[in-house]
Amino acid sequence: MIRAGIVGASGYMGGEVLRVLMDHPAVEIAWATSRAGGRIEAFHPNLYGSGITLIHPDRASACDVVFLALPTQASIRAAARFLALGARVIDLGSAFRLRDRATWERVYGQEHGHWALAEQAVYGINELHRGAIEQAALVANPGCFSSAAILALAPLVAAGLVETDTLVVTGISGTAGAGAALSRAVHHAEIGNNLVPYNVVGHRHSAEMEQELSQLAGCPAHVHFTPVYAPLVRGILAVCHAFVAQDTDRQALLEHYRAWYRDAPFVQVYDQPKQADAAWQYRPYPWVSAVAGSNYCFIGLDYDAERGRICVLSVLDSLGKGGALVGIENMNLLCGLARSSGLQGRGLHP
Repeated sequence: MIRAGIVGASGYMGGEVLRVLMDHPAVEIAWATSRAGGRIEAFHPNLYGSGITLIHPDRASACDVVFLALPTQASIRAAARFLALGARVIDLGSAFRLRDRATWERVYGQEHGHWALAEQAVYGINELHRGAIEQAALVANPGCFSSAAILALAPLVAAGLVETDTLVVTGISGTAGAGAALSRAVHHAEIGNNLVPYNVVGHRHSAEMEQELSQLAGCPAHVHFTPVYAPLVRGILAVCHAFVAQDTDRQALLEHYRAWYRDAPFVQVYDQPKQADAAWQYRPYPWVSAVAGSNYCFIGLDYDAERGRICVLSVLDSLGKGGALVGIENMNLLCGLARSSGLQGRGLHP
């Protein structure tokens, strides 16, 4: 059995790691921490009866794998501590996601406390970096918007099918992505019957998207990204627009995506048949509710031949394939387990 610890288990991300690891066939939960301490159900009522009591982080001991669900600088300190104890570390936050220090410090507005760790970290989109993750000591889990957009656009930019300087992404997110801390914008009375754009230019996840897509393209990729909060809890819809370098058609694109993701069990190319007599088409495109509570990303697309535009629609759970559950998928890979171990559950629709 793999002994796993969760640092910062009182928040949504840490709680989701706990929820899934409790039923993982190859994992024993060694401990879970919160500075506030107390029984887990005080923070996560769904875990009532589990018998888990949160301990102070200072009492956390060595174990095989440690998940960090912490603010940035706290993650940096905790990663250094647990790596020194011989654990493998999966950081669910943003401390180690970028490869260029100047970019990281500009984007996050602070000095990095231990850049040598960032240099050894592997970016945790395993569809792109599986081999490196399997050998890693430190995995930098991707951002939720980043995961949705990169998975949506990677097959296009890697094959040179689209222009890389005009990639446009609108990310529509549920409020769980904002975390458990109180905030007016996601307070029910404000977000209900509302859509809230925020950080309309310069959102931090843009840097991750550009980093990974540029590497795939072999040239600079520019992503014009804007996020929006919507009145739902879990999930992200990334609406991605890319402009073709040469003419194509929808069927060829779908076949390209299926080939690209043929060895990626948690990325499903979504294509229900169009209804020939329907006044408006929605069946061919994925819904957020279809992946809620799961580690799946569903990707659908269409082609606008008149304007030379590919529209890719990517949905995932911001706490699932966009967060905690892909962290567990990465744990499976770096610990030599079956990739899907403990993660077979489908979405919770409706």
